[in-house]
Amino acid sequence: METDLDEAVRRAETAARSFFRDARGSHDWEHTRRVCHLCERIGPAENADMAVLRIAALLHDIGRADQDRGQGRVCHAQKGAELAGPILHHLPLSAGRKENIRHCIRTHRFRGDQRPLSLEAKALFDADKMDAIGAVGVARAYLFAGEIGARLHNPDVDVEQTESYSIDDTGYREFKVKLVGIKDRMLTPTGRRMAEERHAFMTAFFKRFLAEYDGVC
Repeated sequence: METDLDEAVRRAETAARSFFRDARGSHDWEHTRRVCHLCERIGPAENADMAVLRIAALLHDIGRADQDRGQGRVCHAQKGAELAGPILHHLPLSAGRKENIRHCIRTHRFRGDQRPLSLEAKALFDADKMDAIGAVGVARAYLFAGEIGARLHNPDVDVEQTESYSIDDTGYREFKVKLVGIKDRMLTPTGRRMAEERHAFMTAFFKRFLAEYDGVC
């Protein structure tokens, strides 16, 4: 049985990679790999079903290209759960595990009425959000801003009144409207502990960024 599970993970990885050939850098295959590594830390500490968690992590962003092409109008989590169906159909997994994997993918974005309910879904949610904060989170925020043509910073606007995918969707805007609140949304004890340190680094960075931007230091 363990051999079957290992084979399922390998096949899921092969299938997942095909969705990232033209992916933007902020949500490319390297992001998926980092999320997988974080799941390897969070999952065992929380006694998660690692076959479910590993496959869910590999597939969690396969709908991202659809969201990027739609300028945010398509929910990549919902689309990813749909795309995962045919992939999971051919894997040597129980029906319960397959449904849990789709639930993990569908709820990793935590929007609307989609809430991570299973332990594995909570672990994936935490791992995905962890990659959005700390030093990597800062780097990804500016990478995304560059991808959509945003400026470095605009001190003359209220960032909370600006629109996503616009020239003012800066790295600092991402921090203020999204990243600053991530540590308080973690769902597992392990995730909460890990997020505290990353949050502290990120907060210090943006404080320094604003000071340097204004020429204070």
